[in-house]
Amino acid sequence: MNAEGPPLESLTRRLAECPPEFLDEPRIGKKGRVSVAAVVGDLLVELGGGPLAPSQADAFEPGEGNKDRNRLRLILIACWMLHDSWFRERRAFAHSALRLLSTGLNESAELTPASKFIADSDRREELARLCLGALGLRPAGESEAQAQDRLATLNTAERQRVIRAAREAEARAQQIREAMARKAAEEAADKWGRE
Repeated sequence: MNAEGPPLESLTRRLAECPPEFLDEPRIGKKGRVSVAAVVGDLLVELGGGPLAPSQADAFEPGEGNKDRNRLRLILIACWMLHDSWFRERRAFAHSALRLLSTGLNESAELTPASKFIADSDRREELARLCLGALGLRPAGESEAQAQDRLATLNTAERQRVIRAAREAEARAQQIREAMARKAAEEAADKWGRE
């Protein structure tokens, strides 16, 4: 998040205006309409990179089954956002974009339906910030600390980790309280038995 990127508002607006073609069913095996590998390959060329190598395309062409459906849909949405003229004019983000699209959205796709990254304003901002961060950028007008803080606030995966840690801490605290209550009861019974 070293360099200043585009205004966040332009990216979230772009996500809200995502055309229906990017929401079509991704091709999984013989089903679906959109070849995610082709969309990613075209984007990488627009961002200043070379064509997608066959080994790289494998990440975007899963076999049968719906396991990767949401991940592929989220990749298509991210491709739409990254096709913004701000990124294309600089022609410097192909490598970072490939890394993001290959694996950087997996956790978000596991936790949130892809359609929410268009329909929900917080999820749009989360996706825009995730993508900017993966490209080493921060929203225009924000300091690095502000950008990181806001992403941490919005990040669904981070929120799930915090909730899980809080539940684990509460469970440990409950176990300690129960153990202390048992020990107090044993001591009281022992004391009463001596009298």
